[in-house]
Amino acid sequence: MSLFRHATFEISIAEPKGLPAPNGPEVAFAGRSNAGKSSAINTLAAHTRLAFVSKTPGRTQLINFFRLRNGAVMVDLPGYGYAEVPEKIRKQWQRLLEIYLTERPNLVGLVLIMDSRRPLTPLDRQMLDWFAPSGRPVHCLLTKSDKLTRSEAAKTLAATRKQVAAEWGDQVSVQLFSSLKKTGMDEVEKTVGPWLESALGGYPDAAPEA
Repeated sequence: MSLFRHATFEISIAEPKGLPAPNGPEVAFAGRSNAGKSSAINTLAAHTRLAFVSKTPGRTQLINFFRLRNGAVMVDLPGYGYAEVPEKIRKQWQRLLEIYLTERPNLVGLVLIMDSRRPLTPLDRQMLDWFAPSGRPVHCLLTKSDKLTRSEAAKTLAATRKQVAAEWGDQVSVQLFSSLKKTGMDEVEKTVGPWLESALGGYPDAAPEA
């Protein structure tokens, strides 16, 4: 049974005061604008339009909450790092992200989306430096891996894992992912599933596959 499949939209919020009351463990998805975050969420959920995929980086300005069948929540955070977004909007997003990531009591871990052709940008490193002290796990998806040759992908994965281990230890894990080829989905579930299982005390019974 897929962990993310059949996720359903619950709410979008634009300001910290709009955050819903904690209800089930949450896994947040974050990433630089145009890194493939929305596509990754849609692929994991087997839904073409669950998370809106925009051709304009920086378009997503809301935190979106999606309920999983086991009672946990997948949280889609605004993309960061798009230079053409007005300064006022950037500051609003930054405040929203900071409050959510530092104060949300039921947040159990972070899935960080990075373009496999440009992993560990300065903003990605800033996110890791900022979130890692929380002690919660981070799993990095190197997206768009289909755009690399097999050799290039293997080298990128090995180099990124080496850098991550040196700077953040085993708290941060890394894998390749392709929304186009739908590769890496099982690995995401095997990593993230235990975070939620621990928080839920075991998965409650879920509805059978449709």
